[in-house]
Amino acid sequence: QVQLVESGGGFVQAGDSLRLSCAASGGTFSNYGVGWFRQRPGKEREFVAAVTWNLGTHYAYADSVKGRFTISRDSAKVTVYLQMNSLKPEDTAVYYCALRQGVVITRRSYDYDYWGQGTQVTVSS
Repeated sequence: QVQLVESGGGFVQAGDSLRLSCAASGGTFSNYGVGWFRQRPGKEREFVAAVTWNLGTHYAYADSVKGRFTISRDSAKVTVYLQMNSLKPEDTAVYYCALRQGVVITRRSYDYDYWGQGTQVTVSS
């Protein structure tokens, strides 16, 4: 059974950086994509970034994080990272990684089949 475990969240000051990790297990992951989503207090879950890795590697970012966040993967460790730089208080949220089978990159949460438990990121001003 596929399992995703996020780590790396924490409490930081505005302008600081964090790197979130999403470790996957229980599958072969040769034809999958991973997305990061977040849920800010009082808001619905929203797309942050995604990567797919079949027939080349493809990326997508929400406009709100483009240029500040970078998604990457370590195929040897079956781990996907979200490097978050220049953090802002509005980035405060629970961050979730999600995995789906398929080569088409998607920003829609319902396209993802497996979800991690989430990791809290708090950015203080």
